[in-house]
Amino acid sequence: MELRLYDTLTREKRVFTPIDADNVRMYVCGPTVYDFAHIGNARPVIVFDVLFRLLRHVYGADKVTYVRNITDVDDKINDRALRDFPGLPLNEAIRRVTETTANQFQADVEALGCLSPTVQPRATDFVLPRPDGKTDMVTLIRELITRGHAYEAAGEVLFDTQSMADYGALSGRKLEDQQAGARVAVDAHKKHPTDFVLWKQSSAEEPGWDSPWGRGRPGWHIECSAMAEAYLGTIFDIHGGGLDLIFPHHENEIAQSRCAHGTHAMANYWMHNGFLQVEGEKMSKSLGNFFTIRELLQDWPGEVLRLNMLKTHYRSPIDWTVKGLEESAKTLDDWYWVAADATGGDVSDKVMEPMFDDLNTSLAVAALHGLRNSAASGNDGDRSQFAASLRALGFLSETAAAWNGRKQQASGIDAAKVDGLIAHRTAARARKDFKESDRIRDELAAMGVVIKDSKEGTTWEIAR
Repeated sequence: MELRLYDTLTREKRVFTPIDADNVRMYVCGPTVYDFAHIGNARPVIVFDVLFRLLRHVYGADKVTYVRNITDVDDKINDRALRDFPGLPLNEAIRRVTETTANQFQADVEALGCLSPTVQPRATDFVLPRPDGKTDMVTLIRELITRGHAYEAAGEVLFDTQSMADYGALSGRKLEDQQAGARVAVDAHKKHPTDFVLWKQSSAEEPGWDSPWGRGRPGWHIECSAMAEAYLGTIFDIHGGGLDLIFPHHENEIAQSRCAHGTHAMANYWMHNGFLQVEGEKMSKSLGNFFTIRELLQDWPGEVLRLNMLKTHYRSPIDWTVKGLEESAKTLDDWYWVAADATGGDVSDKVMEPMFDDLNTSLAVAALHGLRNSAASGNDGDRSQFAASLRALGFLSETAAAWNGRKQQASGIDAAKVDGLIAHRTAARARKDFKESDRIRDELAAMGVVIKDSKEGTTWEIAR
């Protein structure tokens, strides 16, 4: 099977050919850690975790490098640091804030079934030249100035967009169409309205580092250019992120990285996931439909959130609904019951084929439903293949007993009482007392318990 991925830059689905099959490299823009991540932030994390798993499946777990950064320089972070730690020096207060929020993020995405990236660099560790010689932001900016792609003005260092002949190729925006106005900042010191900040001055109330251009801090875009190059080189295989990052963030990353080194590309494939809305509306605190991952995890297991996300193709918009979550929960209850902790087995080609077609998880999930039916009525080999296919997509991280036990605890159901009633029902069925058997089934249903009879015996689960 050939892996084909949609490339935003060329606007076509292309066969994926890594630069080096022994060192496949991917960079994904990570969170700005000023508070709990919201469910929209979870989409790229889950999408590119699935791609990471697929690449490891194809090339080997030790031959894929996945870098996802942590942005810990941002005005919202500054504001929270001043609020939460008013007595500390600002840089130290920011570190305190981001240590906490970054740990919150790690715990949340782990609960979603995501593997840890190979490296998770923090932006503040790559501002100044490093003892290990890895790429840093100040050195990149110096190179851009030397090559004639950046200039100093009004205390800032700005990228000269007119110095790059094909600036705007990723987003399809032409320089001549981008004039000053509502969407482009009007600054008299800029050569062109689209020129963007590489380095800006810092006041005493803002974090700052000493640089050749005075005490200041980097612009947002230069951070990712430095961290990506530090671990993946000047040209790597895949760069990913949300659709909202195409312009200006990814466009400007390309400009900086290519112009600093005179290369034809920064990454060979640019991948972007679609937007998320809630119950048919854009997620907004003012509408009361803004949900953090942490809030949702209080009501739903992480795998339910994961499945709910993967039922939609990553490039399509997704409508996040309670009904969808309920359906995903019921599906996982059933999958855990059918898989029954089976081990071994190979991942089914029926699941992998759609994954090789631009990460079509919606078709892969449909294939899992078909495998489920075979596993439920088939032999141990069918069940093992079903379980292996689920694990390949990041499911079955718990034992069936733990999954069911967590539901029991959340529902307040007395498991011992349920087991006793089922034993009485089994005895009633054995003596053909079907009236008593039906009565016990109705009693269990009233308690919120669904029972399933099969040739292996009777199991039960919490009704949702």
